[in-house]
Amino acid sequence: MNHEKRTLEFYVLAVFFVVFVLFLYGPLSAILILSFQGPDGGLTFPLNGVSLHWFVNLFQKQAVGDFGASFQRSLILGLMVMVVTVVVSLLAGLAFRRRFRGSSVLFYATVASLVVPSIIVSLGIGVVFQQSGLAPAWYSSAFGAHLTWTLPFGVLIMFAVFNRFSPAYEEAARDLGATPWQTFRYVVLPMIAPSLIGVGLFGFTLSYDEFARTLMTSGTFNTLPLEIYGMTTNVTTPVLYALGTVTTLFSFTIILVALGIMTMLRGRQSKTV
Repeated sequence: MNHEKRTLEFYVLAVFFVVFVLFLYGPLSAILILSFQGPDGGLTFPLNGVSLHWFVNLFQKQAVGDFGASFQRSLILGLMVMVVTVVVSLLAGLAFRRRFRGSSVLFYATVASLVVPSIIVSLGIGVVFQQSGLAPAWYSSAFGAHLTWTLPFGVLIMFAVFNRFSPAYEEAARDLGATPWQTFRYVVLPMIAPSLIGVGLFGFTLSYDEFARTLMTSGTFNTLPLEIYGMTTNVTTPVLYALGTVTTLFSFTIILVALGIMTMLRGRQSKTV
């Protein structure tokens, strides 16, 4: 009886998960299909032929929009945000393992930007740059705006990681004569490496598709989300769908690479234990 009940629960949860995935990614299927329209195809069904015409057209010079340059800017910006988010989150996690004066105030100040609407943060940073006589740009003001979004998440993740981290491993390393740096390098870092990869992936994806905090801070050059938004009001061909398909596949590729690296690290860690 218990076995039948567990089997039923399993199938119910499986059906729920499938429905959730379809709800989450179902709308993308329409974009994926329409991106393969023929050269004379439009923005709606039915398909007028099947071809890769719009994918080829995507990498050619467009009358409106610059996909290649905006993608490059978003990629570089995402990598910059990822590196800083990982480093600062790691340092914050290490620092907050011990209580110090003002730690509570510093913690709430860190996560306060999550409560403020993103467009207000973007507007505030843009105004500060303009009043300071500095031109807003994707690599400066937008970079700072994205960090106000990614750092609180990264810090919270590292807090959770170190709250579950047993100091017994570090004590054992010190008893064996390891220096503080050796303890961190050979004991702590390998154990938290998968979490750091997760923080990096989180920071990159949050930056890569951020719109509101980039709107007032990117300056004269658009990032990819802003470019896509601009193209929705001007482009009347399936090239926009091709762009959506390419960016979606790129996002999934980043996720699969991160999962592969984490799996490899866990495999090495299990061999050394």
